[in-house]
Amino acid sequence: MTKQSLTGYLPDNCANLDHFPHIKGYDFNEKFDFKKFLKSYSNTGFQATNLGKAIGIIKAMKREKAVIFLAYTSNMVSSGLREIIRYLVEHKFVDVLVTTAGGIEEDIIKSLKPFVLGSFEADGRSLFEKGINRIGNIFVTNDRYTYFEKHMNKVLDEAYKQQKKKNKPLCTSEIIEIAGKSISSKESILYWACKNKIPVFCPALTDGSFGDMIFFMKQRNPDFFVDISEDMTRIVRLALNAEKTGVIILGGGVSKHYTLNAQIFREGCDFAVFVNTASEHDGSDSGAGTSEAVTWGKIKANAPQVKVYGDATVIFPLVVAGLVNYSD
Repeated sequence: MTKQSLTGYLPDNCANLDHFPHIKGYDFNEKFDFKKFLKSYSNTGFQATNLGKAIGIIKAMKREKAVIFLAYTSNMVSSGLREIIRYLVEHKFVDVLVTTAGGIEEDIIKSLKPFVLGSFEADGRSLFEKGINRIGNIFVTNDRYTYFEKHMNKVLDEAYKQQKKKNKPLCTSEIIEIAGKSISSKESILYWACKNKIPVFCPALTDGSFGDMIFFMKQRNPDFFVDISEDMTRIVRLALNAEKTGVIILGGGVSKHYTLNAQIFREGCDFAVFVNTASEHDGSDSGAGTSEAVTWGKIKANAPQVKVYGDATVIFPLVVAGLVNYSD
């Protein structure tokens, strides 16, 4: 058995690898060129090479006119990645969004009041006593949720009104669309998703303050319901009706799996880029790489695919910079 058949990679004569790409980083002795700087990631090695590969795969998604599913966890919206995602939605770079309850509610809250930069090392008890919630090194005061509650009461009242009119409960993407219409801030992801008719799915809408608002809505109107089965039908149809699909997944959890699960119905997506810090060694779907997703039929075996291990707040702005400003 040859070494190539053993590894699937090494040639029979592995003493001469001159035809392989040479490892070389950016030379800052030269006049700085951002395009060359980004391209240098591909041959730097380690996760820098995966970052460069991610840029190339997403460019291929656009070139092949794939329907692009962008999935992200709520902490992405907590951070300044909200503006990066908003840019992609505003300019119709992506076609479908999948996020968590926090990804919805924090976009709405930031449309009303900002979050502020704090510290990872801040004392938990002291923050609690002052009514400050911590998301990593980001501080969110309790009053933000008061603004959110007032706003969401109007959104859910409208959803209930439409439920009565249609004589059936709305699905999460329909409720999120109502929320998008209620926002006037052009800094909002939901504002642009609504304006550009980009569907937003949230399979775990109750897992957060949004769920609290639904609880209170049910106290006022016991016959208020949310139809999650309709969302499943809608996202699967989007995947099935697309000639090609690509997934860009920031973080893990339910938004990652929900996005990939829809691809099973078309025997896998055609392009895949994951960005997260999770390891696969505990068997979690969050940590699972693209190869594991292939085994489930979530990604086609021959699809261009990469997982970049790292903090999306560092990695994804560089990826987007490589996509929007420079052509190959």
